[in-house]
Amino acid sequence: MTQPIRVLLVDDQELIRVGFRMVLEAEPDITVVAEAADGRAAIAQTATLDPDLVLMDIRMPGLDGIAATQAIVRDHPRTRVLVLTTFDLDEYAFGAIRAGASGFLLKDAQRHEMIAAVRAVHRGDAALAPRITRMLLEHVTPQLGAGRPPVDPAETSRLADLTERERDVFLAIGRGLTNAEIAQTLYVGESTVKTHVGRVLAKLEARDRIHAVILAHRLGLVGDA
Repeated sequence: MTQPIRVLLVDDQELIRVGFRMVLEAEPDITVVAEAADGRAAIAQTATLDPDLVLMDIRMPGLDGIAATQAIVRDHPRTRVLVLTTFDLDEYAFGAIRAGASGFLLKDAQRHEMIAAVRAVHRGDAALAPRITRMLLEHVTPQLGAGRPPVDPAETSRLADLTERERDVFLAIGRGLTNAEIAQTLYVGESTVKTHVGRVLAKLEARDRIHAVILAHRLGLVGDA
């Protein structure tokens, strides 16, 4: 039997944590291993419990979710971070991306969207729900060109390792398409797309799908939304 996804809940509002715990623990493949009310506690709990995924609020007193995400991604690369956001302020979303978040969940998401997001980020597949992906691209990608460092030659070199079909898939990921949409666009099955996505991420040394999106924009292969 597959081990359940071990989740750490991080939010400064207890009622929100209680609600999320009820939703998540109703699923047989998800278990909440602990809760934290601020960024420092999240870092400490991650070091102690080594969760598979941290559901991280951004705006918290003390150490915020962006700083906590950065520390967790740096020190615990196996743990993925799914950030809670309302997209009220672009800089919060952008900061979470730069910090290494693997996905985003809107705080007003429906129950099924939350469950799907947790599972997707955990497997590194479709890290963002379609509407969130497009909101992210619309709000954030115009900022990726501002003050960004020069493209690493190694990134360009890794891009050259992609086959023609893998490059097509990479460009589709960069445009924010889901696996189903890529399959429809390229006239192949979703299982084939999933295989290609895995190979693309591996060859590009991208942590997950959201960072492949960022890379596509940084390399100038996809226009800003």
